[in-house]
Amino acid sequence: MIEALLMIVVMLVLFALRQNILVILGIATAYAYWAYGDGVISNIVIDGWDALNKEVLLSIPLYLLAGNIMSQGSMASRLIRLMRAFTAPVPGGLAIATVLSCALFAAISGSSTVTLLAVGSVMYPALLEAGYPKRYALGALCAAGTLGIIVPPSIPLILYGVMTQTSIADLFIAGVGPAILLTVMMAIYAVVVNRKMLRGSFEFAEIGEALRRGIWALFMPLLILGGIYSGYFTATESAAVAVVYALFVEVFIHREMDLKGVYGTMQETTKLLGSLFPVLMMALSLNVFLTYEQVPELLVAWLSERIGSPVAFILGMNAFLLVVGCVMDIGSAILILAPIVAPLADAQGIDPVHFGIMMIVNLEIGYLTPPLGLNIIVAMTAFKEDFWLICKSVVPFLIIIVIGLMLVSFVPQLSLFLVE
Repeated sequence: MIEALLMIVVMLVLFALRQNILVILGIATAYAYWAYGDGVISNIVIDGWDALNKEVLLSIPLYLLAGNIMSQGSMASRLIRLMRAFTAPVPGGLAIATVLSCALFAAISGSSTVTLLAVGSVMYPALLEAGYPKRYALGALCAAGTLGIIVPPSIPLILYGVMTQTSIADLFIAGVGPAILLTVMMAIYAVVVNRKMLRGSFEFAEIGEALRRGIWALFMPLLILGGIYSGYFTATESAAVAVVYALFVEVFIHREMDLKGVYGTMQETTKLLGSLFPVLMMALSLNVFLTYEQVPELLVAWLSERIGSPVAFILGMNAFLLVVGCVMDIGSAILILAPIVAPLADAQGIDPVHFGIMMIVNLEIGYLTPPLGLNIIVAMTAFKEDFWLICKSVVPFLIIIVIGLMLVSFVPQLSLFLVE
């Protein structure tokens, strides 16, 4: 009992001091092996290596590389032009184009911040020039950028699948329904709020030219999802296909990148992986220890006596994860919490794929909440705007996403209809 209390105090102090997640996980894992295991701390390395030795983990660097190649190229600008051409005659057309561009590019890059920066660099000045309110423009880009973590291929979905042994292909397919739901809700809000804005004209020549220039980028999500859904290739193989396709399109068709640019992109991706994989190894090592000590099973038994129904569990878990998303980044939350809370959901009869999507949508909201809302911080830096102005701008979109979260939580078929 004393050891557990000491561990909790140490963890709280480390979080309060804003220590790196690798430091926090490293100390927690070493303490667990020392206090509750066989006392051999070197087993951390052995267990971590065994856990990392999985083919599916290859999909993470490959998807990151594909996303970086496309963000450095011209796929984002071509998709934006295509969306603007189709939505020009609709009330709030440019606002709708912003949401749709984020959704499409998220399906290509799999990253929230990459989506925000790639689309925002083009659409933010365009929205202001067209007379859209600054608060709406900032809120829309920050909120629609979060679609990057729910639209497959999504790095958080891969991390969740690895940490809970859930099918990543099923998670990718299950993410489509909630992603469409949130995109439609944001698009409807765009029409309602901006219905009095000046409309453009429906120009067949512009649509044809935009389609000609953007068709290769448009094929990317169809290729990835179509290949996984048809069973033609796995999630890891789809990541390799994404890299090859992105390189081919940007180097030989769009001709936006040369060999020097490709090398620089690979360097950036390697640096990112150098910070990600040590954290992942430590989290997996702790997960192996917790499983060996049967901690999830004990927690399930204890909680099952105190929770009367799946509805109560879902409401309580949503409230808990919403708070977690405000103080932890999504990667850390998944690595630390997913192996613990997933068995609890399974004990309540909740489908593991459905719960995975529910957890990711919950943590998605953390991208828009201070003090650690990553999209807010990125937008503040990229658009040179006041932090609190951006916080206010995302409030209506937070309400929209929370409503979407409730629908996803209590209507499992929104996630599972394609999987089944």
